[in-house]
Amino acid sequence: MPMKLDMIDRAILRILQQEGKIQNTDLAARVGLSPSPCLRRVKMLEDAGFIHKYVAIVDAAKLDMGFTVYARVWLTGQDEETVGPFVEAVRKLPQVVGCHLMAGDCDFLLKVMAPDLEGYRQFQMEHLGRIKGVRNIKSEIPMQKIKESWEVPI
Repeated sequence: MPMKLDMIDRAILRILQQEGKIQNTDLAARVGLSPSPCLRRVKMLEDAGFIHKYVAIVDAAKLDMGFTVYARVWLTGQDEETVGPFVEAVRKLPQVVGCHLMAGDCDFLLKVMAPDLEGYRQFQMEHLGRIKGVRNIKSEIPMQKIKESWEVPI
């Protein structure tokens, strides 16, 4: 049976999504609990799988990886002998920061990070385009980032 979240659990999740490094005492004060029950609730949320992991969001541009491309990929087939090796190869490419199996026109949508357009072109030619089973790649280049969030609406 799935765990039911109350208002305090939801408040904890909202705050942790925004401030993953918040001290337990500060979190407890903001949700109206004392530190021990707050820590127990966080542990319970972690154990139940509501909190998958904690991460730091870094500035990609400062690391010379600020160029994002969305690549639509078509494979030669949709059978396991084609899809499986493609998925395995993509998982090994650190430049691919998102990969989704799609319903509709293309087979996969990838979010790729590179230093610049030339860096992406080289990545596509040397890595992505060489994966067995890739039939076609169409690259979409965003002009401006309007909104980007990792927070799940709670």
